[in-house]
Amino acid sequence: MANFTWVIDQRKCIGCHACTTACKSENEVPLSVDRTWVKYVEKGTFPNTQRHFGVLRCNHCANPPCVHICPTSAMFQRPDGIVEFDKDSCIGCKACIAACPYDAVHIDPETHTAAKCNFCAHRLDVGLEPACVVVCPEEALIFGDLEDPLSKVAQLIGREKTQVRKPEKGTDPKCFYIGADEAVLNPDVQTHDDSGMYMWSNQRDEKHGVKLDNNKPSGISLSSALNAVTNAKVAYDVHHDIPWAQYVSLYLWTKSISSGVFLFAWMFLTYLQLNFGPQFTRVFPDWLLWMAPVLAIVYIGITGVLLIADLDRPERFWYILVKPQWKSWLAIGSYIILGYTAMLVAITAAVFLGIGTTPVTWMFHLTMPLAVMTAVYTAFLFAQAKGRDLWQNPALPLHLLVQAVLAGACAIIPVAAFMGDPDPISQFAKMLIATSIIAHLVLTIGGEVATEHTSKAKQRAVHLMIAGPFKNFFWWGNIVFGCIVPLALIFIPGLQGSVGIDMMIAGLALFGLLAYEHCFVMAGQSVRLS
Repeated sequence: MANFTWVIDQRKCIGCHACTTACKSENEVPLSVDRTWVKYVEKGTFPNTQRHFGVLRCNHCANPPCVHICPTSAMFQRPDGIVEFDKDSCIGCKACIAACPYDAVHIDPETHTAAKCNFCAHRLDVGLEPACVVVCPEEALIFGDLEDPLSKVAQLIGREKTQVRKPEKGTDPKCFYIGADEAVLNPDVQTHDDSGMYMWSNQRDEKHGVKLDNNKPSGISLSSALNAVTNAKVAYDVHHDIPWAQYVSLYLWTKSISSGVFLFAWMFLTYLQLNFGPQFTRVFPDWLLWMAPVLAIVYIGITGVLLIADLDRPERFWYILVKPQWKSWLAIGSYIILGYTAMLVAITAAVFLGIGTTPVTWMFHLTMPLAVMTAVYTAFLFAQAKGRDLWQNPALPLHLLVQAVLAGACAIIPVAAFMGDPDPISQFAKMLIATSIIAHLVLTIGGEVATEHTSKAKQRAVHLMIAGPFKNFFWWGNIVFGCIVPLALIFIPGLQGSVGIDMMIAGLALFGLLAYEHCFVMAGQSVRLS
């Protein structure tokens, strides 16, 4: 079986863009997006300058993260190694864009489905070479079978010194470069002009209103030192939209509330059972048995609406349920949410049918693992988004669980006040709020702000979050109003027992959590990948 791959000889490339135009013509690629493109990076200071070219495209990885994260197998790997896409199966979730560390995937503005270089598979299947290989005037693009020792690509890889992009990502890319300058292949070494100017063009504004990081040198690092010496600046590139925006920030928030209100009810129920035994029903409010699942259903419903609204093909949302790809945490998460919702409906029905407190209590215990998984599965989805270093955090499942407990405790306080039964629920809720806020601060400040990061991209993303365009969301929204003020209101003597103060604590903490979700999601995507 063939194992197709590229060798791109940058010693020969003249930056003519023939490959780009041939690709557009052959594959009818719309304006504003590219399957292959040529990047220009200039080094030095006038008059001692050099211009370097880089042909960038899909790397057809042997371990492709876009395939693993795709929930419907719209992105798939052929037996010959080509990473191909099926536009008829794509729901436009954009997870493949978040997963690709090479900025190789885009949403086609005409079909609203994912697209990228596919080695001109339709030409290969009839014995022709990719269009870009045929048209290259310098034969800088070499295509062939890596398994064939007589092929030119196998001989070049065996004979010449080659490079691949971002080998540390573990994707095993199969696009091999000869003679490429590090400043072209490594975005950590490059800077972008603050004016937004390229050769012949302006940089396009990001559609979600985010300004992508210009990667100015900061801190002591090899990439900063290389940039300071070489003054490497991007002179020409193409635009890449970030995949996920406000809908994802809101989805994390509403999902935390949904799982959190149920977890609050379960923890309160368990706490009373442990302290009062079979007599716990004397102090446990009956309304919480139905209100918690009803509130959870409302917020998980809002979560579903946000998830569907974020799809570029929302009418296909049901594909994720009828043909799931089980390596994808987007597909797994959909079934977790479905199971969680079904149990919530069952508990609500059981309460209103009056089947008794004991069976309902056992249903709460059985549903608790689904509530936990609903809260934390996004951490495993974000871990599959290999293109976003900020999200690659092993403590993220714990952090999402802490956020859910915080959100649930906050959401239940106004409900308890409305039901005319604020105590002892509000006291238990404030204890959880204080504990969760402290844990959130430890995980945020200790785990993200004060930690030495393993990659330059993650360091830049954290900098954007705490000192860049998202600093007000982080410090004022999240830390000050979302954490410090609620903690002060909880522990200041004389404020206990005030319903108004309790409502203020809950509202501020929920606002702070939403501010944090927004800056975490957006800062993670504001770092350039190519």
